[in-house]
Amino acid sequence: MDSLLDKLDVIHQRWLEIGEQIVQPDIMNDMKRYVKLNKDYKDLQPVVEAYKQYKNILGNIDNAKEVLANEKDEEFRNMAKEELSQLTIDCEEMENKIRLLLIPSDPQDSKNAVVEIRAGTGGDEASIFAGDLYRMYTHYCEAKGWKIDVVSATEGTMGGFKEIVFNVMGEGVYGLLKYESGVHRVQRVPQTETQGRVHTSAASVVVLPEADEFDVDLKQSDIRKDTYCASGPGGQCVNTTYSAVRLTHIPTGIVVAIQDEKSQIKNLEKAMKVLRTRIFEREYQKYLDEISSKRKTMVSTGDRSAKIRTYNYPQNRVTDHRINLTMYNLTGFMDGDIQDTIEALQVAENAERLKAAVEAQ
Repeated sequence: MDSLLDKLDVIHQRWLEIGEQIVQPDIMNDMKRYVKLNKDYKDLQPVVEAYKQYKNILGNIDNAKEVLANEKDEEFRNMAKEELSQLTIDCEEMENKIRLLLIPSDPQDSKNAVVEIRAGTGGDEASIFAGDLYRMYTHYCEAKGWKIDVVSATEGTMGGFKEIVFNVMGEGVYGLLKYESGVHRVQRVPQTETQGRVHTSAASVVVLPEADEFDVDLKQSDIRKDTYCASGPGGQCVNTTYSAVRLTHIPTGIVVAIQDEKSQIKNLEKAMKVLRTRIFEREYQKYLDEISSKRKTMVSTGDRSAKIRTYNYPQNRVTDHRINLTMYNLTGFMDGDIQDTIEALQVAENAERLKAAVEAQ
């Protein structure tokens, strides 16, 4: 108990120091440091709040013990016993909560996310399903108060999308949406099926943390920029200005082309964001590969074959294979009611992290 308090004391002191540093006039001259200090201060806040609650519980335990040691009145003693019993439970729960908070979280969790949905096996039905997944995420994001911005989209011939890439902006977006990376499989009678047979199709989802300018040092000399007319169906020029932008990162060979905005400046801004994230993904991939080999809740973005969830329409069933969770609320799920599943995945991951932390001690 003392060692836990000692750790928390150190963290509390560090939090106070950061609070003092942030308000120093010279810190604004170093924007990179200022951003980092602000993030560190915010990240330590939950630990500091838990520390204060924990100290309060320990203080109340000492008071209850003192009453039991000195009080002669039986009614007071019984009240103290009941209070001590509840406080002991509260103390144990708080210690577990603090141990979890002390495990380093993924530093990317607080970031915005870039989501890519691609139709897999199943032809037109896979594209329709990719569209259904996009609608599901749209509803979920709207309920969370997050903003969605489509970067690029290729529509399917019968509806839906062969591929759609979009940014999601809000508080702690990546920390929740990261569990959606993997292959999503659907079992249903396709709109194109005349015999009424159930088909299996799939779409892959990749969720990446959006890289900010502090994550990737992009040199303009390493980027080749090409502009061209945005094209529509049939290849005709849909506007006479060169608004579409193609960026090539010469050192890595990564190419990003954006044409969905009418303004070249806006397309360039989007393209730079995507390019930054693509370059960042290469480094982040090593980290994802490492944790996905240890945690069943996480799938490496490089593993496009990892089946994470099945959507069975005839049975109104959704099954998440990582934690063997089955729900019979497919209609609500496809309308964006996915929070319970994400929370179940978080609980499973936290249990794995806590177990790993205990074993490492």
